[in-house]
Amino acid sequence: MEPVRRRTGTRAGTRTGTRLGGRAKFWAGAVTAALALSVTSVGQASAADVNNARNAGFEAGLSDWTCSANSGTTVSSPVHGGTSALKATPAGQDNARCAQTVKVRPDSQYTLSAWVQGGYAYLGASGTGTTDVSTWTPGSSSWKQLTTTFRTGSSTTSVTVYTHGWYGQAAYLADDVSVLGPDGGGTGGEPEPTVPGTPAGLSVSGTTASTVSLSWNAVSGATGYTVYRDGTRVTAVSGTSATVTGLAAATSYSFQVAATNAAGESARSAAVSARTAEPGGGGGGDLPRHAVTGYWQNFDNGAAVQRISDVSSQYDIIAVSFADATTTPGAVTFNLDTAGLDGYTVEQFKADVRAKQAAGKKVIISVGGEKGTVSVNDSASAANFANSVYAVMQEYGFDGVDIDLENGLNPTYMTQALRALSAKAGPDMILTMAPQTIDMQSTSGSYFRTALNVKDILTVVNMQYYNSGSMLGCDGKVYSQGTVDFLTALACIQLENGLDPSQVGLGLPASTRAAGGGYVAPSVVNAALDCLTKGTNCGSFKPSRTYPGLRGAMTWSTNWDATAGNAWSNAVGAHVHALP
Repeated sequence: MEPVRRRTGTRAGTRTGTRLGGRAKFWAGAVTAALALSVTSVGQASAADVNNARNAGFEAGLSDWTCSANSGTTVSSPVHGGTSALKATPAGQDNARCAQTVKVRPDSQYTLSAWVQGGYAYLGASGTGTTDVSTWTPGSSSWKQLTTTFRTGSSTTSVTVYTHGWYGQAAYLADDVSVLGPDGGGTGGEPEPTVPGTPAGLSVSGTTASTVSLSWNAVSGATGYTVYRDGTRVTAVSGTSATVTGLAAATSYSFQVAATNAAGESARSAAVSARTAEPGGGGGGDLPRHAVTGYWQNFDNGAAVQRISDVSSQYDIIAVSFADATTTPGAVTFNLDTAGLDGYTVEQFKADVRAKQAAGKKVIISVGGEKGTVSVNDSASAANFANSVYAVMQEYGFDGVDIDLENGLNPTYMTQALRALSAKAGPDMILTMAPQTIDMQSTSGSYFRTALNVKDILTVVNMQYYNSGSMLGCDGKVYSQGTVDFLTALACIQLENGLDPSQVGLGLPASTRAAGGGYVAPSVVNAALDCLTKGTNCGSFKPSRTYPGLRGAMTWSTNWDATAGNAWSNAVGAHVHALP
């Protein structure tokens, strides 16, 4: 961790004025960089390394590549090398994803790169067996190389590499893809695939009132998997987990999975049964029906330095930012910045937490931020996370935890960690999340999947409606941040795809200084709240129904709010508490 510098704008990965550790990744009118989950420096190649990608320059058309929704073609100009390049065009809700399954060696290091041009372009690898990676560029008029690295797991023999663009944006070009590393045995002369074996290990990893989350073991030679519910095909995925949505509450279902590749589909697995939860939301203790969340800064970045006792009474949940990662994978600790907070002692801090709780407020510890390095990618780190967060809660008297991991999270093991923590802390534990807008665009995203996996213990998801650029609303249209339509149309995605209204909050910056972009006046926040709960004060987008149980709103931060005379909490807080 970097030392805290008082009023110099930096703190352990935070930047002056920006939400949850900086968020200076914003660029006007463009999409957030949330997909850059794990971009690492490029290592030295060894003499034995080869390019494991096939048809890497698209000289054989789209051979070995599969593009979603027929979005890809090859062109002869412009090209980076050779005579052809890929051109892929996003349309509607398709992001023009083109992918290839590449053979690799287990427990090996690879460098993934590609040359891109045109609209927004993303490059990534999934199924690595360790941490999946991606990198991106907001567009380029000339060829630009994207590069990232990954390491394969101990049993990983293939990975999926892909490119894609972004919704509503221009076509992108890609050429000369490289997966440089040890020869995985698939660089040429491959035999025709055979039908893969039947998946084993199918299990239920989580349920909500309307979803069931499943996971299973990988099958050698499989390029995808098909999930069946009560004998009917319901979804197809490329990985070894899936969340089936649109289910009835308190109902039992039977599930099977089959493996697929170019040769066909395997026999279906043994069936597993799952029962969806009772209707309604998860944890929250004695929170009010409508609540306001505010992040309190455990550092001085130019905003008003506060003690917990200084936080406005309009805030029902105070998220202390942030817990610090330790050298133990998945584990965290909390260190009060006494020097940066004008001598605020641990004893005073604990007493102030107790006083807020006596006044009916909840105080929780937030894990993450822009530079947060907490990684929960296996059962051991999941246990470390649960044990360490619970220890911090016990030490400081916190009511729960906030998950604000902006550098990616593994839904399988984060679900495991949060359920273990809930078992320790009990049913009144507060569990909040602060995903970026990109994280909640689809239920297939890791953040959304995690939220649905833990819906029965989840208090509220306060998505950040800022530092985002343009995003899709639930009606398939593209909306730009800073408008009431951006708030309502994006909230609709969560409200119509599995979260209870009581688990949805609107996260906004408290002032123009608190974020790189996306600030809206409190009146706009209040208009969005009215639109969603009562159907009034809407913009051009009006939801098909109202959600009177909507939880409320969140802001970064109580400190920036105080800097502006608590204008945000006085206006939005009063409005939230007056909702039906």
